[in-house]
Amino acid sequence: MSGPMPKRGEARLFFAIEPERIPYYSVAAVDGLGKECLGCNPYEVLDEQKEAIRRSVSAACRILAELDTDRIEVENCGHAESAAEGAALGIWLYQELRNPQNRIPVPSLDLYARKDEVCDLEGWRIGLQKAAAQNLTRQLQEMPSNLLTPTAFAQNVVEVLCKSGVNVEVKVEGWAESQSMHAFLAVGKASCEPPIFLELSYYGTCAEERPIVLVGQGVTYDAGGLCLKEKHELFHMRGDMTGAAVVVACCRAVAGLRLPVNIRGLIPLCENVVGCNSVRTGDMVKSMNGKTIEIQCTDHEDVLVLADALLYAQNFCPKCIIDVGTCSGYMRQALDESAAGVFTNSEILWQQIKHASMHTGDRVWRFPLWKYYSKAVRAGGRSDVQNYGIDRGGRPCNAAAFLREFVPCAPVDAYCEYCGALCLGAELMDFLPQRMPQMLW
Repeated sequence: MSGPMPKRGEARLFFAIEPERIPYYSVAAVDGLGKECLGCNPYEVLDEQKEAIRRSVSAACRILAELDTDRIEVENCGHAESAAEGAALGIWLYQELRNPQNRIPVPSLDLYARKDEVCDLEGWRIGLQKAAAQNLTRQLQEMPSNLLTPTAFAQNVVEVLCKSGVNVEVKVEGWAESQSMHAFLAVGKASCEPPIFLELSYYGTCAEERPIVLVGQGVTYDAGGLCLKEKHELFHMRGDMTGAAVVVACCRAVAGLRLPVNIRGLIPLCENVVGCNSVRTGDMVKSMNGKTIEIQCTDHEDVLVLADALLYAQNFCPKCIIDVGTCSGYMRQALDESAAGVFTNSEILWQQIKHASMHTGDRVWRFPLWKYYSKAVRAGGRSDVQNYGIDRGGRPCNAAAFLREFVPCAPVDAYCEYCGALCLGAELMDFLPQRMPQMLW
């Protein structure tokens, strides 16, 4: 190849190279990996080599897919897992609602290797499994809220996970009432769609082994209740179930990779809309553990939904609890779209999450979980806690402190806030070409 080498993410196409060769490739895409690929960068909290492979392979595969190719062979670029992940993420499109005649063909992916090269088929398989799980999250995010009601979400989960070896229990409103989940039920009162509670179970080791519990926020549409959101925010509120989608995808990936771990996934599903039964500001509800909650803002319903789920998680004597949500739009003001915020009481768990984020490219940053914020959510004189806290800043920290009130006996817990990261723009994360539109907070 003559001329300067392509830069990272810059793909060049070559047509009809060596037509007499078998197998013959009608077109080849060459993409640069860049000069800064030195491995793990502690200052960026990122494995730059793996990230460069994901980005470059994704860009090349996307260009080839636009040429209506039906099959793409991908070189491993030194790390087959990252190459597979980038390729599968790059060519994914949400087309379920398009007329079949108007759908864009998606090419199949295979690992390319020369005769004298050893194929890392296991790494390739793992990369495809990880990408499939992430694409499942993206698919659920992109579905319109009228087609992804709590009931429809549950049906999708049953169809996807049951064939993967994950047990799914669908619990209805009457069950939640019997469990005294009044905080969760208060959020969905105004909607004609009944709330649903999903319990996912995966056993990768002996049943006596204590599980890791994953809790995902599942507000399938968040209009804000009586504290109605502004019109430019409403269009994007189908994405308020991202925490639930992440838990579903995680269970699918764990089952697909047959990891030796026990997982329990808890997903409370409901809609937060306006109706004659809407919860009002100043109302009081009681959680499963008897604590009274003053609802100062109906648009901060996310913590109400998660509170009862966290209390229910105690029934499984978990090793740790990890809850995922989009409880505060202010997290995006702190981190923009570069990372998710993490609150945890465990240094060991934080180091594990940080290590995983470095190698996956899904970066995280730790925020404080101080008693200062606990005082803010307990400041009301009429109730035990408030869902909004006193009228000051630090909203993400207040949300985490509120949730901490409902994890009384778990040895380890972490709360991951994905509000900014779920709407990352295509110009910043170029191997995810189709994502939730930019949110305006």
